[in-house]
This record gives sequence, structure tokens and C-alpha cells, in this order.
Amino acid sequence: MLPGDAATSLKDGEEVPVPARRPRRHDPNRRDRIIDVTIEVIAEHGLAGTGHRSVAEAADVPLGSMTYHFASLDELVELAFSRYVSVLADRFDARLAAAPEGGDLAAIVTDVIMVDFLQARRDLVLAYELYLGAARNPALREVTRTWMRRSRRALERLTDPATAQVLDALLEGLVLHNFLATDPMTREEVHRAVARVIGPAR
Repeated sequence: MLPGDAATSLKDGEEVPVPARRPRRHDPNRRDRIIDVTIEVIAEHGLAGTGHRSVAEAADVPLGSMTYHFASLDELVELAFSRYVSVLADRFDARLAAAPEGGDLAAIVTDVIMVDFLQARRDLVLAYELYLGAARNPALREVTRTWMRRSRRALERLTDPATAQVLDALLEGLVLHNFLATDPMTREEVHRAVARVIGPAR
């Protein structure tokens, strides 16, 4: 048979076409792609709606790839959230690193709350899916602690450690409040709350 010719077999003395074997898909980055797709599935369907099948369909991979690359769904979810938190923390680091020396820290933190977080609905949904999962899963709890440690270190470049810790907690609380409240705080009210924690300029 020449290359490109259709394969045939004999049946009752007649040649019958044999379906060509589907070429194996070259997909060297499949594992990474599955991890990236998992966070998008969580953002769209929540942790409760995320499973091996839904991720495999979204990633366009065979269902068997899930158990081949990952020991469990919990491991996959942990890896997806770890990658997401790393990207979020890098963005937060860059935001604070770009702040002018001696600038208005209260205004900077207020912008982070009102712009970087509250205008990024996908990130908000993912953050609270992570917190919900962390309530029951120790591995995800460690992912949240990694985020808290990194955000605190970023804030410590602009203020003392004790103030950075309180600011970090206030930031999380104000984002949650404004995300869910029917009467969210205005930018001016958020700025006053943050300025109260920071105290007079030193």
C-alpha cells in the first residue's frame, strides 16, 4: 500500500475500507494545561461543580489523563489554586512595588481594594471558592496561608510588620463586605477606614 492510500481488508472476496487509525495527539504540555483549565472550571462552576469529567471536557483531553497525571482531584485542585495564588501574589507585589516612596499608603491600599480586587469579579469568586475549600481541606488552608504571608510581606515594604498584618486583615474584610453588601462602602469611606489603621504619617 502506498502512503496515503486507504487501508483495505478482504470480506467475502471483496475489498472493504478499514478506518484509518487516529494519529496520536502530540500534547507535551497536557499536565500544565489541565492545571490551568481547572482554575477556569472552578471559576465557572465552583468547587462543587468541578470534577475529573468536567475538567477533562474543558481541557479537551481523555478522561484517563486525569488519573494518569494526578493522584486525586484534591491534588489537582490544590495545584490549580497554588498556581492562581502565585499569579495573584505577583500582581499584588508589583502593584505595591510600583508605589512611589513616601506616597499616600492609605490611597494605595484603597486603590487595591476598589480597583484591583472589587473590579475583578473572577478573582473574587476564585478567592472565596478557595476560602470555602480551605475550611475543610488542610492543603488548601496552606495555600491561603501562602497568600497571606506574601501579601503581608508586600505591605511590610511600605509600613511596619504590625500595621501590615492589620492592613492585610482589613483589606480581606473590606473586599468581602463590599462584594456582598447591598450598600457597599464608598471609596471615601474605605479610604478613611484604611487611614485609621495606618495612623498619622510618620
